[in-house]
Amino acid sequence: MMERKSFLLRIDPALWAELEAWAQDELRSVNGQIEYLLRQAAQKRKGGQPRQVVSKQDPPPAES
Repeated sequence: MMERKSFLLRIDPALWAELEAWAQDELRSVNGQIEYLLRQAAQKRKGGQPRQVVSKQDPPPAES
C-alpha cells in the first residue's frame, strides 16, 4: 500500500458539507473525494489525462 502524507486542512463548513454530499454520491470518503479532485486538478494543470489510480476509496470505472 502507498504511504500517505498526513496534514491538517482548515475548511469552510459549507464547503465541507458540499464535499461530503458529493463524496456520498460517488461512494467515496471525503478524504478520498478530496484526493480524487486534487489528482484531477494536478493532471489538468500538467495538460495530461488523469491517470487511473485504483484505490479502496475510488469506485471502479463505469462500463459504457
